Amino acid sequence: MPENTATIPDTPLFDRAGSIRGYQLNKMAMALGQPANRDAFKADEDAYLARFGLDDEEKAAVKRRDWHEMVRLGGNLFFILKIAAVDPTPITQIGAAQAGMSHEDFLYERLGKKRNG
Repeated sequence: MPENTATIPDTPLFDRAGSIRGYQLNKMAMALGQPANRDAFKADEDAYLARFGLDDEEKAAVKRRDWHEMVRLGGNLFFILKIAAVDPTPITQIGAAQAGMSHEDFLYERLGKKRNG
């Protein structure tokens, strides 16, 4: 493995340190696989997040649906997608956020959607 993997510009790496850092965030997101937890999340997001011991930075990222920040904080994208499914947020919107693009530009430039006119 290259020595400088932690310095890839604008690329949060999910490594051991990230896994440890994001454990609570990932545990919370994974729990959304259970219907009762999804209901609790929708009913009172603050109370649901508090159950998992997330820090203020993690809570803020979840509440803003800041996908890029959640990944930077150690969130595994596969778990973070469970949060998107509760809203529901299109996966293309998350892809756009990760690419630093608007959703519309992402659809046209990355997915080959045709523009009218």
